[in-house]
Amino acid sequence: MNHSLRLLLLLLCLQLAADEVIGITRGDFPSDFVFGAGTSSYQYEGGVAEDGRTPSIWDTFVHEGRTRDKSTGDVASDGYHKYKEDAKLMTDVGIEAYRFSISWSRILPNGRGAVNPKGLIYYKNFINEIVKRGIRLHVNLHHLDLPQILQDEYGGWLSPNIVDDFKEYADICFKEFGDQVSHWTTIVEPNVYALGGYDSGIFAPARCSYPFGRTNCTAGNSTTEPYIAVHNMLLAHAKVVNLYRTKYQDNQNGQIGMNFYSFWVYPTSNSSDDIEAAQRVFDFQFGWVLNPVVFGDYPKIMKKIAGSKLPNFTSSQSNLLRGSYDFIGLNHYSSAFVSDNSDILKESLRDFTSDMAARLGTSSNSSASTQFDPSHVVLDPIGLQKMLEYLKQNYGDPPLYVEENGYCFGANISTAVNDTARVDALSDYIKATLEAIRSGVNAKGYFAWSFIDVFEYLNGYKSSCGLYHVDFADELRPRTPKLSARWYSNFLKSDSKAVGIIERSDLQHMFRLSQ
Repeated sequence: MNHSLRLLLLLLCLQLAADEVIGITRGDFPSDFVFGAGTSSYQYEGGVAEDGRTPSIWDTFVHEGRTRDKSTGDVASDGYHKYKEDAKLMTDVGIEAYRFSISWSRILPNGRGAVNPKGLIYYKNFINEIVKRGIRLHVNLHHLDLPQILQDEYGGWLSPNIVDDFKEYADICFKEFGDQVSHWTTIVEPNVYALGGYDSGIFAPARCSYPFGRTNCTAGNSTTEPYIAVHNMLLAHAKVVNLYRTKYQDNQNGQIGMNFYSFWVYPTSNSSDDIEAAQRVFDFQFGWVLNPVVFGDYPKIMKKIAGSKLPNFTSSQSNLLRGSYDFIGLNHYSSAFVSDNSDILKESLRDFTSDMAARLGTSSNSSASTQFDPSHVVLDPIGLQKMLEYLKQNYGDPPLYVEENGYCFGANISTAVNDTARVDALSDYIKATLEAIRSGVNAKGYFAWSFIDVFEYLNGYKSSCGLYHVDFADELRPRTPKLSARWYSNFLKSDSKAVGIIERSDLQHMFRLSQ
């Protein structure tokens, strides 16, 4: 069967299913709610040594063989060369917005100073290709890939010097690209960035100290560095938001916000100790970032337990931080069970995770984890609804964007393409987002992770997270639509009279017919 006939048959099957199955639709969401998908620079682009780009800390990390499958992002999804093809795929799916990040070291090879004109050209071409298709841009300034040169020079996020360097980089991005960007996110997942990069060492720059690190870290201090890194990220965020608001926002009419990694937390039991432990997780994991941005200071429990390890904000820094957001973005995938571990506070040597005094596990009966690990979680769509409602209740009803959500599993092409489990997960999490909106949450957008398969920071190419499969064994990196891409497309193109959620069995049947 030729490609055109297969496509026609698929579209016909989608419409027939839409007439017969009852579910929610795109039209059930507010008109200003946006649906999209995303990638990030190091995970997507490749071209790591092309046209003036210099290494980031992730280039160094992967070439030291630290990823689980010993892979690198040297080519990744080859977005540096295939962005036009991918922009067309975005149109095919019908996404309304695309979320991506800019490579700092592609724009400023020295971390500051001279701008790389070829880096500017790439992003301008990339942006123009997407915008001309009517797709809105949500751009992250920094998604874990710090220029290695700044890490070498003064320790990157461990030094206050980075605040002004990040502001200079952001200024260039606002000036060069801001007219076409609707939403800016300053820094992605400061909480995970600090824990993975400066406590356990499972992320670049792989800093940790005995007995807390789980990789072969050669330098670091797990007891203090996570606090210092996030402190400087917050100060840099506040400076950049102030810059945007005073210099660019009135003319460019965009919005700017902060992102954090979230997961819902259930106490393992109804004991007061486990309930208090769950609240400590909220304060340490999320309040660590959100309280300063919303209220101007860290949570009281963090200040009490961490003591002098937690840096203080001056009054002027606190004022600059307070309210430094137009929206809050969360990367949310799952939930965890929590039990009390307050006895660990008797120990004199503690890292950030020990200070939190809680164990995270995958179930109420599972062996608990003493180190935070995003993989120790369970799929739980109702947890996303609870998280959105928690943010509304505790942080002043901010505009919220689910900036990452999805489901990743093995990269074998036969199971990766016929990804019914991902369809189920996306469907259920989107339903949960709608329920949060119906309960009064000011949710403004949902972005699937990822638009196409990319290099995954934890698992390299062993995990398949995209709506499109990428054959990383083929130097041409061909893209193949997965079942989830077809489902998402149907949902996005649905209206109040058509059905957006199609049963999994119908999708499987349509998928087989289209092959």
